[in-house]
Parts: sequence; C-alpha cells; structure tokens
Amino acid sequence: MVVYITEAHPSDVWQMQSNIRDKVVFASPKSEEERAFVAGACVRKLGIEIPALLDEFGNSTEQTYTAWPDRIYLIDATGHVAYKSKPGPFGFKPEELKSALARVSATPVKQ
Repeated sequence: MVVYITEAHPSDVWQMQSNIRDKVVFASPKSEEERAFVAGACVRKLGIEIPALLDEFGNSTEQTYTAWPDRIYLIDATGHVAYKSKPGPFGFKPEELKSALARVSATPVKQ
C-alpha cells in the first residue's frame, strides 16, 4: 500500500526535471478535494498499481512516520513497524526489505 502524503515538489515552490518529464507537475493543493485530485492524477500518471491511500490535509501520517522523503515501511501482522527504509529512492535497499519480509513471514502471530 502507498500513502500519498504532502507534495514533495509542487510547481509553485520548486520543480524537479523528473516531474516535468513524468508529467506530474501540480501546484500545492489548497483543499482536501484538490489534494485528492492531485494524488489520483499522480497515481495514474506514474502507473502505481498497488492500493493508494490519501493522508489527511494536516499530514498526520507523514509526521508520524517521517515519510518524507519517501520511505518503505513493512508492517507486521500485529500492526507494528517491522522495517523502515532510509530515505528514498537512494536509501532503498531491496535486500534489506527481502530479509525483513523473510523474518516477518517466519514469525508466528501470537493471538
């Protein structure tokens, strides 16, 4: 699952060439409705195929999980964070995530 959080590079603040190339150029949303529109457009334009949720306008998820810049989290069956990547995309280490997945899948869930 992906959680769409605060916009990293809105066009009214500063723009990255990769956003222009990928055609995901949007100004900072001013309402929940605008944020939902921008999030939906980014999901479609970037071809994200896993479930995507929208952080609320106050960015509580981003603040709670220090999710910006993007991070990868693995949540275990009890709802606890089993793995947190370093900031992405350069901090993403697929082997670390693979090891964490193996640990989580090998751990029996206590009822």
